[in-house]
Amino acid sequence: MDRFKAPAVISQRKRQKGLHSPKLSCSYEIKFSNFVIFIMQRKMGLTRRMFLMELGRRKGFRVENELSDSVTHIVAENNSYVEVLDWLKGQAVGDSSRFELLDISWFTACMEAGRPVDSEVKYRLMEQSQSPPLNTPALEMPAFIATKVSQYSCQRKTTLNNYNKKFTDAFEVMAENYEFKENEIFCLEFLRAASLLKSLPFSVTRMKDIQGLPCVGDQVRDIIEEIIEEGESSRVNEVLNDERYKAFKQFTSVFGVGVKTSEKWYRMGLRTVEEVKADKTLKLSKMQKAGLLYYEDLVSCVSKAEADAVSLIVKNTVCTFLPDALVTITGGFRRGKNIGHDIDFLITNPGPREDDELLHKVIDLWKKQGLLLYCDIIESTFVKEQLPSRKVDAMDHFQKCFAILKLYQPRVDNSTCNTSEQLEMAEVKDWKAIRVDLVITPFEQYPYALLGWSGSRQFGRDLRRYAAHERKMILDNHGLYDRRKVLFILRNKANRIFLKAGSEEEIFAHLGLDYVEPWERNA
Repeated sequence: MDRFKAPAVISQRKRQKGLHSPKLSCSYEIKFSNFVIFIMQRKMGLTRRMFLMELGRRKGFRVENELSDSVTHIVAENNSYVEVLDWLKGQAVGDSSRFELLDISWFTACMEAGRPVDSEVKYRLMEQSQSPPLNTPALEMPAFIATKVSQYSCQRKTTLNNYNKKFTDAFEVMAENYEFKENEIFCLEFLRAASLLKSLPFSVTRMKDIQGLPCVGDQVRDIIEEIIEEGESSRVNEVLNDERYKAFKQFTSVFGVGVKTSEKWYRMGLRTVEEVKADKTLKLSKMQKAGLLYYEDLVSCVSKAEADAVSLIVKNTVCTFLPDALVTITGGFRRGKNIGHDIDFLITNPGPREDDELLHKVIDLWKKQGLLLYCDIIESTFVKEQLPSRKVDAMDHFQKCFAILKLYQPRVDNSTCNTSEQLEMAEVKDWKAIRVDLVITPFEQYPYALLGWSGSRQFGRDLRRYAAHERKMILDNHGLYDRRKVLFILRNKANRIFLKAGSEEEIFAHLGLDYVEPWERNA
C-alpha cells in the first residue's frame, strides 16, 4: 500500500538519505572555541547525528561535519574504544592520541549543562572498558556497575529478551493484587522491580546479583530469595489461590470493567464471568454489554497477523477521507510484540487540511460495511491554552474512539469434506471480534502523543517522573512544559512554555536523555 505515508520520523529519514555533507540552516554563535567536536555516524544513523550536531551548535559548540585536523573531541555512541580506533585507521588517521575519545553521554551532559563538562573517566573510551567475557556474571564486576543502573526505566533499554521471567511474573501478580486493593504504593514497588529485572542482560541466580541495584525493597528481596531457594514464592501462590484475586482477575478482563465495578460485583457474591452473564438484574453499560457479548474473542490474544490485517482496514478507511493522513500503530505492537489484547492507532494530518468529523466518517463507513460491532467516541477536550493538565496520568484530551471491529478470518478449504461436515463448518463463525482504539491528534502534538501511546505503562510513568523530578518539567501526551520559564499573560495566569518537538528523538533531547527506540521500551 504505497499510497500510505509512513510516520513523520521515518519520512524525514528518507528525505535526508541523499544528503552527503549536511549544511547549517543558519549560523550560530560559537561560545566554546576550544572545543571542536566531531560526532561519529557509525551505529548512530544520519538523522540522529544531524539532530545532535544542530543541537550542539545551538548550545554554542563548534561541531564539524567532517573529521579534520582542528577536531579535538570525537563522540561515539555504542562504539568501544577498539571500534573507534579501527574506524580512525580507516580514515587514514595516524595519531589518534590527539583526540579525546568520548562516549555520547559526555555530549548529553554538555547539552544538559549548556557548557562543556569535564571529560571524566566515566565518559572516556579507554582500552580497559571492553565488554566482559560472556561467561562472566554481570554483577561480579566492580560494585559501581550496579550503582550506575538508573532508577528510571526511561534511562534503561529493555527489549523483549527477559532473562528473569520467573521473578517478573511473580512481581506482576503481586502488583496486580495490590492494584485490585487500590494500594498504589505497593503496586508501584513491584512494578518498578519488575521493570528493573526485565532490563538486566543476565539471569539472577543468587542474592549477590541484585546487590546495589535500585528499586529492590524488602518485599521484593524476600520474594527473590524464596524463588532462588525454593523455585517459587509462597506469597505469590497465596495470591494466585485467593478467591478475591481470582474473581477480580476475571472481572477486569471484561471490556469496560474496572476495579470499582469488580468490587461491586464481588460484594454481590459474584465470582466468575459466567455468573455475571447469568445475573439478569445487573445494570450494565453499553461497553460492558459488548464486553460480555464478545468476551471469548476479546479475552483471547490478538496476533501480529491480525494486527496487520486490522491496520490495513484502518489505513484504507482513514485515507478514503484524508489521503495525506498518518496512521501509526502504537502500543505493544510498535514495541515489537507479536501478541496483544487490543490494537491502538494514532491518526494525524501533516498538511493544512483538517477534518473534525473524520472519526465519525470512519465509524459510519464501518457500519455500512458491516465491520463495526461497537464504538464509543469521546470528543476532544483539547484546548492548548489550558494545558498542561494537573493530572498527567489521566486520560488525554484528544478525540478518541474505543471500538470493536469484526475481522473476517480466512476460510478453510472444505472441498474434501462430506455434506454433513460442510454444513457443520458453514455454521462456524468466520470472524473474530477485535478491540481497536483510534486517537486523533493535532500534528504539532503528534510526537508527544506517539511517545505516550507507545508505552509501556511503566516506561511512560518513569518518563513523566523523570521530567518532573530531575528536569523540573511537565510531560504528558500533549507536550513538554518547562516550569522554570513562566510567561505571565492576562490576569497573571501562568502559561508554562510548550517545548516544540518534531520527533520523539527531540523530546528525549529536551529532557537531556539518550534516545530509547520503541522496541527498547518494554519495561
